[in-house]
Amino acid sequence: MARDTVIVVGAGHIGIACAHYLARDGYDVTVIDQGEVGGACSQANCGYLAADHVLPLTQPGQLGEAFSSLFRPRAAFRVRPQLRPELLRWLAEFGRRCTRRHMLAAADVLHALLDATMHEFRTLLADPRLACEWRDEGLLYVFESERALGRFADTDALQSHEFGFAGRFIRSDELVAFEPALREGLAGGYHLDICGHVRPDRLNASWAALLQGEGVRFVEHCRLDRIERMGASVEALATTQGRMQADRYVFATGAWSRRWQDDLQCAIPVEPGKGYSVTMTRPESMPVYPILLPEKHVGVTPLEDGLRIASMMEFAGFDSSIPEFRIRQLQESARPFLRNATGPAIEQRWYGWRPMTWDSLPIIGRLPALSNALIATGHNMLGLTLAPVTGKLVADLVSERASDLPVDAVAVDRFG
Repeated sequence: MARDTVIVVGAGHIGIACAHYLARDGYDVTVIDQGEVGGACSQANCGYLAADHVLPLTQPGQLGEAFSSLFRPRAAFRVRPQLRPELLRWLAEFGRRCTRRHMLAAADVLHALLDATMHEFRTLLADPRLACEWRDEGLLYVFESERALGRFADTDALQSHEFGFAGRFIRSDELVAFEPALREGLAGGYHLDICGHVRPDRLNASWAALLQGEGVRFVEHCRLDRIERMGASVEALATTQGRMQADRYVFATGAWSRRWQDDLQCAIPVEPGKGYSVTMTRPESMPVYPILLPEKHVGVTPLEDGLRIASMMEFAGFDSSIPEFRIRQLQESARPFLRNATGPAIEQRWYGWRPMTWDSLPIIGRLPALSNALIATGHNMLGLTLAPVTGKLVADLVSERASDLPVDAVAVDRFG
């Protein structure tokens, strides 16, 4: 008997994960992408499995930082001046949610998703065929100033009280012994042992190869041009490689999702939040741990054959440039913390557009106006981390299984 067919649009972390869980449930899955499998924002990010990132971007004070950045072109968190109505609406809705009450409500949802996704990840990564430099030694937060360290101590206490996990405090005089790649004289740090990291491009490649071996088809350089509807369902997709049909459709279109909201007949308030990374050959002194530097909005990831420094957040539309000052800024931001913040040679300069929602929660679920279509997007800065739980939830919805996850909180109809 023929299996039900599913087309997944988008072959980033989320699309690959959706294909995995749908194929596991017996569906005949095809994944299409306008670029390459595991490209765009899924390629050269920090690779953190950030189980501790329960607090959303919508925190008290963030809107003020966003507006002050209009006048600071080199701010690590920046909104570029522009008069796009979509962005102005997005910022207004974002600002309304930058309260403690909204922050904790979103954090409850993220906590449930993060707990579930780390369970799925540890099961997945036990498969030796997923060769992705998986390391489970945690995430190290490091601070230059006592003031910033104190603010994080408050955050750690909040997370301990509300969500039941806390970091291990590392005093200034203990820090270099804990992580020898750090400079002397830093204020201190916290080690969160519930986190891990992978090399994202190798995870994407090995995961896709594994799925291909199990019958999933990946079609690269296949741009979606039009969504054909018939009544209350999707009839077909018009693409650059021809017309494609399936029983069901999953739209994992990342930062590009908003452009399809008219065709999908729902509001999809996703803005591209641009991040950067620079990957270098191994410096003389390599970190043992992945390191976050909150004062600089920068993360440092040790790889088997190099060092990656990444992050920043720019709301600049679909700007595809890589300004050299941003690459220098990444390296200079890490210099006060690391003995060697640069490697002998730069291997890759990269940018990616994160799909940012105004409430900091992903959009996962059925499309209200289309009976055979689902959406999986808006994962903000947690696309890699939340990929497995997203794929599992999509498969549960397609198969009409009950879920104990906060489905309503991440549904697309919350935007009206």
